[in-house]
Parts: sequence; C-alpha cells; structure tokens
Amino acid sequence: MNRSMTSQPNILFIVADDLGWADLGCYGGRSDCSPVLDNMAREGLRFTDGYANSALCSPSRFALITGRYQYRLRGAAEEPLTGRTHDRADIGLPPAHPTLPSVLRDGGYRTALFGKWHLGYPPHFGPRQSGYQEFFGLLGGGVDYFTHRDRAGHHDLFENETPVSVKGYLTDVITDRALAFIRSASAGRKPFFASVHYTAPHWPWETRDDEALAQKITDIAHTDGGSIEIYQAMIRQMDEGIGRLLTTLRQCGADSNTLIVFTSDNGGERFSDTWPLVGKKMDLLEGGIRVPLLARWPDGIEPNRSTLQVAVSMDWMPTMLAAAGLAADSMYPADGISLLPILRDDAPPAARDLFWRMKHRDQRAVRSGRWKYLSLDGDEFLFDLETDLRERANMAMRHPDILQRLKGAYLQWAATMPPIPDDAVVSHAYTRATLAAPSG
Repeated sequence: MNRSMTSQPNILFIVADDLGWADLGCYGGRSDCSPVLDNMAREGLRFTDGYANSALCSPSRFALITGRYQYRLRGAAEEPLTGRTHDRADIGLPPAHPTLPSVLRDGGYRTALFGKWHLGYPPHFGPRQSGYQEFFGLLGGGVDYFTHRDRAGHHDLFENETPVSVKGYLTDVITDRALAFIRSASAGRKPFFASVHYTAPHWPWETRDDEALAQKITDIAHTDGGSIEIYQAMIRQMDEGIGRLLTTLRQCGADSNTLIVFTSDNGGERFSDTWPLVGKKMDLLEGGIRVPLLARWPDGIEPNRSTLQVAVSMDWMPTMLAAAGLAADSMYPADGISLLPILRDDAPPAARDLFWRMKHRDQRAVRSGRWKYLSLDGDEFLFDLETDLRERANMAMRHPDILQRLKGAYLQWAATMPPIPDDAVVSHAYTRATLAAPSG
C-alpha cells in the first residue's frame, strides 16, 4: 500500500438492489453465489455493521447521493417514488442540491451513472441535472431484465435523456456500458467516478436463461413467482459482472488507485438470506436496514480486514470527497461522517447515533452503540444488538433509563427534520412485505 500517494483516486461505487445482509459468502451466505465479492472482501475491508439510510430504495438513494439524511428532501418522503410522481416538480432530487457526483465533477472528475436512478423524473429531475456527465440506465424503480419495461409496461432505458432499445439481459448491459466507460476514462488524464447501480437482485426475478419467457409476458406483474434458486443465480450473474469490472481495471492499469465500494440500497426482500437478522425490506428491524458493505483500494486499504464501525449510506459522500481531497458545499453540511480514517486503519471505530423513520407502520429507530430503540405502530422496544442480533428480547422494562435516553435522542433529532408530508404515499407494490413483529 502506498500511503504517500497524492493523486486523486478513481472511484467505483457499486450498489445492488434489495440484497440481503447474508446473501454473500463473506457474510455467512449458504450458497456459492458471490466468489468475486467474497474475494473483494479478502482484498479489502468488510463492515460488519453497515446500514442503509432506509429500508427501501429511493429514500436510501437520496441519502447516498447527498451525504445527508434523506428526510431533508420532500422527494424522499415517498416510500418509494413511483410513476405517479412523473409530473411533480417537488418530488425528486433538486438539480441545485450539491451531490457526490456534482462535487466530484467540479473537482475535476469524469462522472457517470450506469443503472438505476430512481430520484425523480424528467423534465424536472435527472442524473445529468445532478452531477453525472454520462448516464445509461433506468429512471424508475425496476424493469423487466429483457424488455426493459416497468410494471406499467412503459419502456424505461435511456442513454442520457434519449430512450434507447438495447438487446440483452439488463445486468450484463449495465456492466458492458460501465466497462466501456472505464476503458475510455482510464485512457484520459482525469480521475473518474463511476456509479454502477445494478437492479439485481430486485424483482422481477429473471436470470439470463429466462429471455424466452420474458418475451412472452408483456405485463411484468405476471412474473412475480421467482425462487431462491433464481434469486441466487441473479446474484451470481451480477457478481460475474463485477469480476469483469475488476479485470478491466487491472488491464487498464487503474486497479491500484481505484477505491471500490460495494453495498445494497436496503435490506433483502422475499428470497434474501438475512440470517440471523429478522425483518426485510420495509422494516426498521435489522434485516431491513443492515446491508453488506465492502471497500477495496490497494493503494489505500490494507487487505483482509473487518471493522465494527457503524456506517451508513450517507457516509460515502464525505468519505469519497475526503479521499479525493475535496470539500462539500458549506451550505449543505453532511450528516454522514468520513470513513477515510477507518479505511486507512488510522483510527478506532467512532461512536455515533443513527436515526431512521418511516411512514409505513409509523416506524422509528435509533442505533446507539450496542443498543437499538425501535417504535412500531406505537409499541416501543429496546434491543441489545451485541447479545441479541435477532431482536427477540425486549429490554425496555429492564433498562428504562436507556429506553428513555434513546427515545429522547430520537425526538430531539426528529425536531431538526421536516415532518413527513400528509400526502406522502407508501406504494402498494411494497406493502406486500411482511414486517415480523418483535417478541417481548
């Protein structure tokens, strides 16, 4: 590792969609579906306590791209954004808001997004209005992997602002476009920032072998079956694409000075493995918000390490800006923290409190050290995550002082955030998720 290196690193930010905390082998997964990512964990840093800012996709992505609690923006109150917001000029990522790609772009980086955007629709919002110089992917939450049509049957695949028809399995198409960008950017003089935001393993559950079936089904709502085997094959095929990205970085001579971060936008859904956690997407239980989180950077991270640092989606903007030697806009201070000292092994884990809220079932949560406060439908719980990862034993009556301290911290934090708007909607497509009530 070259600690004396001063050049700005390239950054490759890989985000999976609905991936469960234990789906990968390096997190205890029980299937061999992630050999590339497992090796990436050996070559870098694995976070045991990595979190998403939300238990579902678009709110978490607001935090990821701004480095701030998503609740500060009206669009993130939607759980999640759906096609019904197409004409709303107030529901999306405001182009004037500084973002991770916009600050990196202004700092000399070449920036691009390949894959899922899901932060608002044209003409009011879009990737190239928020810092990405190049875009190839989908604007909404999910499409068929072959027809590239959404649940309503609308085509959703774009090259910049232009709809495009491209043949192929979406996971592979996203990888192919990212590969071309890496080759081109590596040949230039600027460092690059590439967001590769896969839709895998998000519904509809289709593998490369399902093209014939997909072509027969025009309404992807009818592809709602799936299986654990299909789901795991989708992860494997995404993992293969990530392997191609790593190989290309090496071939371009860009491997050593590229910071790669891999995570998921929220916890797993239906076929995901979250053991020993309970809860899934839509839940503020651990299974809905704790996610795989890996970082690899040969010039900046010692290999084969793990950390207990509690980290969350919004930390990556301050972290990546720090790695690039850039500062955030002082008018939009980060709520996340820079993890660069953790990546470099220069500091012990930092103590912090993290907060979540959701309109769905009036959920509230606080993570503070070993303790977690959860409010669900008005019922309150206190869990000791060091001894009870499954959130089965409610310690509220045994430690009322801790319960009140965390509840008070939540209320104090919530007072600094805009209230959830009355017209914010929980999408019916997501309320099918079952939230397992904690015991106790």
